[in-house]
Amino acid sequence: MSATAGSGVEVVAIDTPTLGDRSYLAHDGSVALIVDPQRDIDRVLALAAARGVRITHVFETHLHNDYVTGGLALARLTGAAYHVSAADPVAFGRVPVSDGEVIEVSPVMSVLVLATPGHTFTHMSYVLRAAGQPHAVFSGGSLLYGSTGRPDLLGTAHAGELARAQYGSARRLAAELPADADVYPTHGFGSFCSATQAEGTSSTIGREQAVNPVLILDEDSYVAQTLAGLDTYPAYYAHMGPANAAGPVGPDLTPPRRAEAGELRRRIETGEWVVDLRARRAFAAGHLAGTLSFDLDGSFATYLGWLIPWDTALTLLGETPEQVAEAQRELVRIGIDRPEAAAHGGPAAWAQGQPLRSYPVADFAALAVVRHHRPLVVLDVRSDSEWDASHIDGAVHIPLHDLPGRIGELPGGELWVHCQAGYRASVAASFLDAADRAVVAIDDDFDRAAKAGLPVVTPADMPQTGLRI
Repeated sequence: MSATAGSGVEVVAIDTPTLGDRSYLAHDGSVALIVDPQRDIDRVLALAAARGVRITHVFETHLHNDYVTGGLALARLTGAAYHVSAADPVAFGRVPVSDGEVIEVSPVMSVLVLATPGHTFTHMSYVLRAAGQPHAVFSGGSLLYGSTGRPDLLGTAHAGELARAQYGSARRLAAELPADADVYPTHGFGSFCSATQAEGTSSTIGREQAVNPVLILDEDSYVAQTLAGLDTYPAYYAHMGPANAAGPVGPDLTPPRRAEAGELRRRIETGEWVVDLRARRAFAAGHLAGTLSFDLDGSFATYLGWLIPWDTALTLLGETPEQVAEAQRELVRIGIDRPEAAAHGGPAAWAQGQPLRSYPVADFAALAVVRHHRPLVVLDVRSDSEWDASHIDGAVHIPLHDLPGRIGELPGGELWVHCQAGYRASVAASFLDAADRAVVAIDDDFDRAAKAGLPVVTPADMPQTGLRI
């Protein structure tokens, strides 16, 4: 996505859809500034080269909680000034910025710094001025599309205070910017940094004034609604802030060492993670015993980073070297830098004569039929908020992020595992299969459960049945 910000200034979004984030390049045809770059800065460098511009300034809106920044590495490589909040306690040299400062980027472009606490205490937003006029704001985790950044990532003890600060910050942006100013947030495209699900792919201050709860509700109502809507977020977030404050170096994306079948088996038997990147249905049809399914075509890094015990040795299995390379790129963005090894091809080669494992894949219609003919356990691995909104009568509930440590708590018998759309169910099924449980993965949209004839209960049906364990 790109847009003209006036006076010949172009803003180009660099999407990272698997993490739900955007970085930005803004340029005047000669020089460029970058906002909130991801760790894999080769994408930024390629875009700047394609536009024929020189990167002179890099800006961070905050110390990110959902990815490792590429800002420091990019600034060092290009010689750009690296602008980070003066209040952030960082271990590297930077150009500290404070509220009200104006940074002259070029004769055409300048940036006004606005303190917008709420997502973090030291969060900054950057107003892009073209020919002296405010045309856009890079709002980071402050004002999002139809939402705001969540206020609880620094701990629940600060959530109320930060929610009120977020309210004031959003109101400040709306008051100080013209209605036609474009809004360019970093989060809100699926990121767990968003307080609620953000909507849309572009917006302006005027549109947000019409639709965004933070600009419509009174303060107490906004705070109450925001705090009530918060759900869990990935465990790897705990490592991102410290990594960004320490000053991360650029990633190493060179290919991992090739592992043969005997090594794969040894790694599995010693408790390391050997992750199969293939499509989830291909994994179900045949896989190396003990491997885990994290389909690369989905929220791969989010859920792997959420579930893996930090610093656990990791080996990647892909059909091609390119598939492994793509997984590496996803993982370095969250600080998982070097797989121990990798293997390409397919499960027959990886098993080298050992029997492969498999399990069935079904839909909700099949579950509706089978549950009348034999005993089974329905396992719901969605989040608490999804379960509370509606669930299958009689199901057992363990959120996916809790499942690896709680498999022993599950009732005996055949497990039919589901989530909202199939991805998390496939991950859960692979853990259950590795634990030698009989499992069926439901690869279907939960919206079809009631249509298939399954009894689905909602808050209106209280008392709800089912077992949250």
